[in-house]
Amino acid sequence: MKNRITKLFNIEYPIIQAGMIWCSGWELASAVSNAGGLGILGSGSMYPEVLEEQIQKVKKNTNKPFAVNIPLLYPNVEEHVKTIIKEKVPIVFSSAGNPKAWTKLLQDNGIIVVHVVSSVKFALKAQEAGVDAIVAEGFEAGGHNGREETTSLVLWPQVAKTIDIPMIAAGGIADGKAMLAAMTLGAEAVQIGSRFVCSNESSAHLAFKEKVVDVKEGDTVLTLKELAPVRLIKNEFYADLEKAYTKNVSIDELKSLLGRGRAKKGMYEGDLKEGELEIGQISGAINSILPAKTILENIVNEYNSALKTTSNFKEL
Repeated sequence: MKNRITKLFNIEYPIIQAGMIWCSGWELASAVSNAGGLGILGSGSMYPEVLEEQIQKVKKNTNKPFAVNIPLLYPNVEEHVKTIIKEKVPIVFSSAGNPKAWTKLLQDNGIIVVHVVSSVKFALKAQEAGVDAIVAEGFEAGGHNGREETTSLVLWPQVAKTIDIPMIAAGGIADGKAMLAAMTLGAEAVQIGSRFVCSNESSAHLAFKEKVVDVKEGDTVLTLKELAPVRLIKNEFYADLEKAYTKNVSIDELKSLLGRGRAKKGMYEGDLKEGELEIGQISGAINSILPAKTILENIVNEYNSALKTTSNFKEL
């Protein structure tokens, strides 16, 4: 397939692996890029020196394009930007902040910039900031999410018809059928997170991967909206949050309960009780841990098979 996204990124398939904290290291990014998609390093969980090392490892393990995701509220964002420019990273996906802050500097250094949004309002703001493409991420997505709680099927077509630049769909996509649905609704590529968490190359702890495989429908929830909305698996930590909410605790008390390093504890260190286990609603449909290349190939094959079935539909 050739469209504006595959041409912009110089990739074979319009399939992008999300830059997820604690899950998206050099092994996963390299594997996805080598398989024909776009691999992304999740820099939000990396110290500046770790990001530099991770970028260098990706460059040693693939000659294909790759990207780095930068949460713009990250305290070391300036150092991350300097590293990305120095290492000549070709593409940056920014999120969780104002894209005006760094887009021009990155583009002036030959870097393609994509920004993640959860609403039409912020899609327009990102376009005005001059980004090259937009990721429209629906309410179903894992990790930090939008406050509007707009579902993917509602969000994607509204964003696609509002902006002039290419839209990448995210939130609730784990197979080729969902990819076809997203493309039908105006996307020119899909960004997939949860399915790639359960890959061999994901840097997530094996216990977390196995927990995701065991998750059923309804086992995730969007919470902590007063701080930064996050979708996670219900566990003992979430139960403590629920108790706090019933007592109408203050935002400061919620911050204290959350503490520091909660996501690392759960996703990277494998503490399934007290860790923050960030994952999307689509985790209920994931039942295996596979090589990233196999995951991507399965999505492509499912997409092509689903596309063929559309000829069976008749006009109303």
